[in-house]
Amino acid sequence: MSEDHKKQLKQQLWNIANTLRGKMDADEFRDYILGFIFYKYLAEKMELYANDILRPDGVKYKQIDEQTDKGKEYIAAIREEALEKLGYFLKPSELFSEVARRGNHRDVSLDDIAQAADPNENYAIKSNFILEDLQKILTNVQNSTMGTESEEEFDNLFEDMDLNSTKLGKTPEQRNEIIARVLGHLDKIDFQLEQTGLDVLGDAYEYLIGQFASGAGKKAGEFYTPQEVSMVLAKLVTTGKKRLRSVYDPTCGSGSLLLRVAKEVDNVANFYGQELNRTTYNLARMNMILHDVHYSKFNIKQEDTLEHPQHLDYRFEAIVANPPFSAQWSANPLFTSDDRFSQYGRLAPKSKADFAFVQHMIYQLDENGTMAVVLPHGALFRGGAEGQIREYLIKEKNFLDAVIGLPANVFFGTSIPTCILVFKKCKEHPDDVLFIDASEHYDKVATQNVLRPQHIDKIIDTYRHRTQEDKYSYIATLDEIAENDYNLNIPRYVDTFEEEAPVDINAVAREIQQVNASLVETDREIAAFCQELNIDTPF
Repeated sequence: MSEDHKKQLKQQLWNIANTLRGKMDADEFRDYILGFIFYKYLAEKMELYANDILRPDGVKYKQIDEQTDKGKEYIAAIREEALEKLGYFLKPSELFSEVARRGNHRDVSLDDIAQAADPNENYAIKSNFILEDLQKILTNVQNSTMGTESEEEFDNLFEDMDLNSTKLGKTPEQRNEIIARVLGHLDKIDFQLEQTGLDVLGDAYEYLIGQFASGAGKKAGEFYTPQEVSMVLAKLVTTGKKRLRSVYDPTCGSGSLLLRVAKEVDNVANFYGQELNRTTYNLARMNMILHDVHYSKFNIKQEDTLEHPQHLDYRFEAIVANPPFSAQWSANPLFTSDDRFSQYGRLAPKSKADFAFVQHMIYQLDENGTMAVVLPHGALFRGGAEGQIREYLIKEKNFLDAVIGLPANVFFGTSIPTCILVFKKCKEHPDDVLFIDASEHYDKVATQNVLRPQHIDKIIDTYRHRTQEDKYSYIATLDEIAENDYNLNIPRYVDTFEEEAPVDINAVAREIQQVNASLVETDREIAAFCQELNIDTPF
């Protein structure tokens, strides 16, 4: 597929998504449109797989009559294989294209769709009623996995798609109309799933998530890390590696960061993540499946990572994270005996969980692993418990490998400056820490600061080659950091001070003399004009 076709797919999906805009919040209509796209993906994947099985018999999956004995025999055999291979099952009558066809969609513009779904408008119902049928099918997808190895991965995946919500329309008929037409337009789009090796739909899905994040304001931070920052984190933790046994994100959001890591290497054996928000947890599982990650290769849990960690028995080769900045946590005294926190002597403050996340991830990092985490700048220099934790990580453990300052205003919903801390338990350079100040290297796009490829490449090249550059990077010894009381504020190490050009006092004096002479001449001209007009001069 050409780049033009990829862009066209993204635009088509975004246009359809906008049929629901204005009727609900961005994060609400996001759940519907991404859910419908996911359903279409599952259905097309199911049809392709079933057709491949049926090829020797010269039968197409849609042609099977579900009511005949022969049809039931076919479906039973395909169901068994599909549950093992795909992790779910859909009957021919449950395929997306069949539901869209039953909705009897007619060609209308996207504006017509929006108008037809307006509860205040009177219009003739143009679609067959499919609402109840569709709700049952979405439930059946989940039910098909019960008792199988994929049950947890598909459990309640569609729970945020309430097809009876009045936000879609005041009456069932109005809700049915908007849904039938959205399905009809989606049905016309060819996802080209048969072209193996292409992740076009996955890229389009990521694009939509990013578009929704840009319109979600502060809420965006709950589920999305800007692609440019994700790329930096992914490149950092994959430095020197072509394959990863595991990658982990303890605050995984929509899972985009985990999937970004996979693009930097030839293979990731297993993906692990944990997410507190139920809706975002569902989105992460959908995202994994849409990127063709087999259900047996990802393990994503829904719980509070600090209070109820779900993967403590695992150690990970790569860890990436963009935790909620300075979030509150319980800081329960019982955690002082928790192996994740006990050796530091202090718990992270109750009002700022930044270092609690760091401690958690350090605990789960494998001996040969690399960890990269985004934190607010305050985590570099705040004192108290955080200062003690920083000192322990550097002085006693020597795990800190690099500190990277990012531009302000690169995250949705917050303009604060941020940084990336890179940790390794087995450092190639055990006597120092690399500091990079990339805070002034960005392009401004509208109200947002954006890292361009050249900015990302500069960060990664500097990290990988461990180079020093005036006003950009510096390699600080552990003694220097100790002399700064383990304060990691980047300006202490990377001098970005710009000296002002020396002032030539004699030249300034001559310029003032010239200005004064010019003023005298101007005064004379004004006096002459006043004399001609027979009026008083102003001076």
